[in-house]
Amino acid sequence: MNTKMTQLLGIKYPIMQGGMQWLGVPELAAAVSNGGGLGTLNASCYPDHSEFREAIRKTKSLTNQPFAINISLTPDTTIGDATIGNIIIGGEENVPVIETAGRPPHDLRPYIKKANMIHIHKCTSLRHALHAQADGVDMVTVVGYEAAGHPSPYEIGSFVLFNGAAAVLSIPVLAGGGITDGRGLAAALALGCEGVVVGTRFVASEECWIHHNFKKVIVDADEKATLTCQRNINNLCRYYNNAQARKAVEVESTGGGLEEMLAVVSGALGYQCYQSGDTEGSCFSIGVGAALIQDVKPAATIIEEMVAQAQAACMRLQTIYQTDGVPQ
Repeated sequence: MNTKMTQLLGIKYPIMQGGMQWLGVPELAAAVSNGGGLGTLNASCYPDHSEFREAIRKTKSLTNQPFAINISLTPDTTIGDATIGNIIIGGEENVPVIETAGRPPHDLRPYIKKANMIHIHKCTSLRHALHAQADGVDMVTVVGYEAAGHPSPYEIGSFVLFNGAAAVLSIPVLAGGGITDGRGLAAALALGCEGVVVGTRFVASEECWIHHNFKKVIVDADEKATLTCQRNINNLCRYYNNAQARKAVEVESTGGGLEEMLAVVSGALGYQCYQSGDTEGSCFSIGVGAALIQDVKPAATIIEEMVAQAQAACMRLQTIYQTDGVPQ
């Protein structure tokens, strides 16, 4: 497949793995990259710089294909030595791509430019995407309301956001939110995007280390299996509708503050449950697209099937057009 995304990143297919807290580790990132997509290593998985550097080197030992590092910051976070250090390490280790998210990237740009990495910034609105373009990023991902993790707080649906961003921006636009298969990939390309970012589908992959109970949650999910909360702390998140997520909704509805909410949505608690298989004891981010996932497969197989399905969808569209009344 030949798009501006594949050309710029030097990858075979326009499919990027989402960052995914705790799950964006070398084994999964390498599997996605080896399958022809762009794997992503999440910096938040590693508490110090030496561990992050080691993770990058491990990823490089598992694949000779491009991969990205992900650095996500909450909107009100001030960048510090930890963030700058991770960018510097990425440059020193010759990681070709960095994805940032969660806040405007303008004060990160000098460090990323010096590290000589292609810069993708994740946005949840057209306004933010335009600002990122003005800041000099190379690509943007626009994330619709269907997404896992942190979707659009403005509740903008993916179709409208993908279409609008691709029509207005001059840099390549990647689509994120609700995309789990080749029909979603074909739709994003038809709307003018140059590729897609896929999260939940890769959680339900063989290489993702999360306990199988969580993968079963995804396979069994329907379109009503998620909820959103955390508007009270200006950090909207979509979770699987389990006991812990409903507790977070209760905290939100009763006016609980940041400290009370963070105790419920704790990442450390999530990490423990991901290991133990307790699917009710922590908040678990999955997207609405989980309803379209029916199985657990190797990451490379997921990518191959997405590409084949996208091709079939495009061929179907070709049959709709007629010349002189004859189907082509």
